[in-house]
Parts: sequence; structure tokens; C-alpha cells
Amino acid sequence: MKTECIPFTAIPHSSRLFLDFLFDFDKTSAFYAHRPLAQAVLEHARTLDFPAERRARVADVLERQNRQWGASAATLASIERLRNGAVACISGQQVGVFGGPLYSLLKAISALQMAEELTSKGVPAVPIFWLATEDHDLAEIAAVTLRHGSELETFTATAATEAGGPVGPMPLAESITAMVERAAELLGPGWVSDALRESYRPGESFGSAFARLFTRLLSGTGMILVDPLDDQLHAIAQPILSAAAERAEELNSALLERGKQLHKAGYHEQVRVTPESTLLFSLEGNRRTVLHLAGSDFMLGAARQPRQQVLDNVRQHPEHYSPNVLLRPVVQDYLFPTAVYFGGPAEIAYFAQAGVVYEKLLGHSTPVLPRFSATLMSAAMSALLERYDVSFLDLFHGNEKLCELLASRVLPAGLRQALSAAHQSLESNLSAVRAELQTLDPTLVDAAARSERKMRYQLGKIDAKAARAQLRRSPTVAEDAHMVLSGLFPHKGLQERTLPGIEFLAQYGPELIATLKEVAASGCPGHQIIRL
Repeated sequence: MKTECIPFTAIPHSSRLFLDFLFDFDKTSAFYAHRPLAQAVLEHARTLDFPAERRARVADVLERQNRQWGASAATLASIERLRNGAVACISGQQVGVFGGPLYSLLKAISALQMAEELTSKGVPAVPIFWLATEDHDLAEIAAVTLRHGSELETFTATAATEAGGPVGPMPLAESITAMVERAAELLGPGWVSDALRESYRPGESFGSAFARLFTRLLSGTGMILVDPLDDQLHAIAQPILSAAAERAEELNSALLERGKQLHKAGYHEQVRVTPESTLLFSLEGNRRTVLHLAGSDFMLGAARQPRQQVLDNVRQHPEHYSPNVLLRPVVQDYLFPTAVYFGGPAEIAYFAQAGVVYEKLLGHSTPVLPRFSATLMSAAMSALLERYDVSFLDLFHGNEKLCELLASRVLPAGLRQALSAAHQSLESNLSAVRAELQTLDPTLVDAAARSERKMRYQLGKIDAKAARAQLRRSPTVAEDAHMVLSGLFPHKGLQERTLPGIEFLAQYGPELIATLKEVAASGCPGHQIIRL
């Protein structure tokens, strides 16, 4: 195995807030209470004080849930350690069909690795994976993309009931059986296909099927799964849900002010907050409906809700209410003694806003670290890149540019040497002209620079035309480019965001979990290329 660390600064579409948080923290210190360092996590973990009674209640729910999904002895032991004083290293994700994209697995790896690291330093810790079953965007979780040779095949699961409510309890339609069999055909026989068949069956829900699958894939690691859409967990979190309703105006004002501060600092708001926003959804009627402020009262959809009625409802029936994305981590950390949360760039941006909610409702904030980010590269794929002498970063320019680049690498030797000599000669001559102009009349240098760019552009056009001619003569070059992109940069995005973790577990076996944990511990401040 070989690895390469590519800093997030080289990854397209990384936000300024995310990059400054990682590489220039002082600029973001007004929005985050902890530096993104393992040492900050360790220091926070050592100071955590959590009520034993709440630990016990949450542990009881976790034991019931995880036993229901077929938990291993290692997971049940983790729950007991949590009950007896361990801190929690948490990540989580939506319950995407078949376990979701690779980054769902990488998030779990992040929590597993940090729990081991803290434990080794004298702070007992357990890994927890939060299933985002309360989300209501079915379209976002229902599709999965698998490779079929160099092609990408996407298919979509359907629910047996009407969408609109939380996705977790939605039952899978009968068609899931055929979808599982097609996936098993693409993955091949083995433990992953068996786990899919055991987990994704008619009668299971999107949430329970995901939980059963992750329980099997992570068996023996000690990972604890939690489904927050549980009446008992809502009852435990009732004080936070009630406070979000009772102090809605105060929290909204703080979030609006935080938004202004972010904009003033040159950053974006990940979540749009309006003067009518609250942090709660209603779950009544099997729908997830935003609760809005309306003067001294609330609005639920088009219906006005008297303030006291809403406060009483949240107090008496907390299971009828759900936190939004800015309250969710606060609820999480009310339920768990959280040492760290691992998130992607968008989640880390949420925390810049949620910090004010943390301070007002919990009196402290939790450290957040970027999740493990990686592209997994087979030996065959690695050999293909080496054959054409292209790097991973070259893939970011898209199919057409990659095809031309690969074709340029297999041009006839004489033509390659002639083009290379032309570029070298041009640069040498331009450098000499520039030096003479500087002596003759420095004002001419800028005008000459514009002409230089035109000459380079025209020579570059000759390169591209030669590459396209080579493509017409060598169709296998385009096929190789297609193979590389479908495997490493599918749909013009990072592999981890499109291809599912099950594909790689099926290919490399359960030993991949330990391999990924080892790489995650390396401390790379960016995206890792893992050549397997």
C-alpha cells in the first residue's frame, strides 16, 4: 500500500471558511471554540463531565437498538464502556441506500480511529455513528451508483409509502429485492452481497436496512449505531427541544447576528436563517414541517399555533418534534459526552453558525474535525495512470482535457520531441526578448507579455490538435480515460461522493477497515490517495 496526501487547497470547490478553519485558524477563531487538532480533542475529552443518570438512559436505548440490528459482542461492550464513563467520538450520515457513498464508511473510520487514539492516551472512548433518520429528503438517499466495467450504473430504491416525512421509517418497496440482486451481480458473490441480502428486504425501512448493513460491515469494530428517531431519545432530549421553542427569539437573534459576522469576515452562511426561523420541525401527521415564528406565536405550515400550545406540546410530546441541522449537533451532545464530531466541509460550516446555539443551550462547544477523505486506487488503475504519466490532479480538468493529455503521452516520439523543443525554444527566445526590452524601454514589457500569452496559446492549440488526431487513431486512449474517470472521478466529483463503500469492501474484504484506520491515523491535512 502507498499513500499520497493532497492538501484540501488543491481540491476543487473547497470553501474559504473550510480552508481557513484548517490552515489559518486564527481568522476563524470567533466561530469555533477549538482548533482542529487531535490535541484539542484530547484536552476537551479530559474535561468532559456528563450526568451518570443520562448516560444510563441513553445506554439502555443504544443496547435495545443495536441488539435489534444484530450487534456484535464488541459493540455491546462499547455500550457498557459508554455507560461506565467513556467519552464518544461521533460521526454520522444520512441513511443512503446500500450504506451510501464511500464517505459514509470513511466517517465511521474517523470515529473508530480517534476512539482508539484517545483510549491509548488514557481517556476511554467509544465510536458512535449517528443515523440521520430524521431527514426528509428521500431523493437524496434513494440512489446508488455502482461500476460495471468502465460504466456507471445508477439505480434508485422506492418507498412503499408516500414521501414527505422522515426517511428513516419509510418502508422499502418490494422492488428492493431485484435491486439487491442486481447489486450483488455487480459486486460478485461474497460477504458484502450476503450482507445486502440480509439487510435490504421488503418490510425493512430505509433506516433499519442501513443500520443492519452497517452492523454487519463493521462487526467486531465496536462501532455503536444510534437512530435518533426514537421516542425514548426524544424524551431524554426534551429539555433541549423545549429550550429551543421557549428561547426561539433569542436563538434566532443570535443566529442572525452570527450570520452578519460571518459575512463581514468574508465567509458564507451554510444555512439560511430568516427573522421567522426556529430550530424545530414538527413531525405530526407523519410529515416533517418547519415551525416558524409569527409574532408572539408560531406558524406550522399555514396554520397559526398559539405559543403556549406549542410549548406544552414540546414538553409533553417531544417525539413530535425534530431538530434542524443547527440544533441537531446540540441535541447529539446533550445525549452523549462527545469528545469530537467528524464532518465534511459543509458540516464544519454548520458548526460556525451552531456555535451560538451550543453556547446558549449547553454552555460549551464540541471540537469538530474534518472527516477522513480518500480515493481508493486499485493496482490496475495505478498502473494505468503511471503508463500515461498523469497525476490524480489531472483528473479535475474533465474528460476532454484528460483524453487530450493521455493522447499527448502516446504521440509518435519524433512529434513529441519536436513539440517539446518548440516550447523550450519559444520560452528561451521570449526570455531573451524580454531582457532586451527591459533595457531598451521597460514600458514595452507589459505589451510584450500580452503577445507572449498569444504565442503560447497558439502553440498550445497545435498540441491539442495533435492530441485529438492521435485520439482518432487510437480509440483505446479515450477508453482508458473513461475508465480512469469512472473509477477515480465519477460524475466530475471525488470518488468518495459517488461510489459506495460496499464496492470497495467487496473488492478488498473486511481487512480494508483496518487498512483505512491505519491511513486515517497519518494526520494528513487533506485528501489521501490510497494505492491498494
